[in-house]
Amino acid sequence: MKDGWILAFDTATRATAVALAGPDGARFEARDDPPAGERPRHAAKLLPLCADVLDRGGVSFAELERIAVGIGPGTFTGLRIGVATARALACASQVGLVGVSTLQSMALAALPELTRSGHEAVLAVLDARRGEVFIGVWLRDELGRLGRPLVGPVALGPQDLRDEVARLGVSALAVGEGAIAFREVLERSGAFVPEDGSLIHRVSAASHCRIARDLEPSDPGRVQPEYLRLPDAELARRAAGKQ
Repeated sequence: MKDGWILAFDTATRATAVALAGPDGARFEARDDPPAGERPRHAAKLLPLCADVLDRGGVSFAELERIAVGIGPGTFTGLRIGVATARALACASQVGLVGVSTLQSMALAALPELTRSGHEAVLAVLDARRGEVFIGVWLRDELGRLGRPLVGPVALGPQDLRDEVARLGVSALAVGEGAIAFREVLERSGAFVPEDGSLIHRVSAASHCRIARDLEPSDPGRVQPEYLRLPDAELARRAAGKQ
């Protein structure tokens, strides 16, 4: 069955994004965006936000057809909280679980703007800290859908990002918090970055639901975060071991 209720959430960024999508097109969303300078609140906000959308939709966990969780790439702690919560909920409610690429979901959400603007590709860009970004690039196909991926997911520094975007050779729309942080680099490479306040830069769990309908659920333990890099603590430990 691929037409039931789907609960989706993402904790790859500072935001906690949740959505519930129904078979009749019904959709309920909730999110928490910490103010600038404050730490992410995934652990405190994720379950209450899930309860909120389920309550608004009049849906219980037993009525869910599947759960979808963003697997990143993103922050180590955020992804760990999101995936661990998804596994626990899936096991407790005996609901199928799928992992969704956060970058692909961002690209899908940007597709209407990509079509409207006439750009050929969308760059989903997340701030990876340490002076890098996580990036994924998708083409718009001849039917106006999200086509095959061209790049990523991969972590890149400013120079590599500049070279990668220039190498694409297509007009590109860049979205995401990383696109804002690296606006100058992207624009110098020929990409278009919408204004900072545009909602197109936010991760939307509603797009996770759309992708999840075409994925086959797996054993919860097989859904793994896509870190791409070692966590800061592990890098510090290895650096200390070399001294």
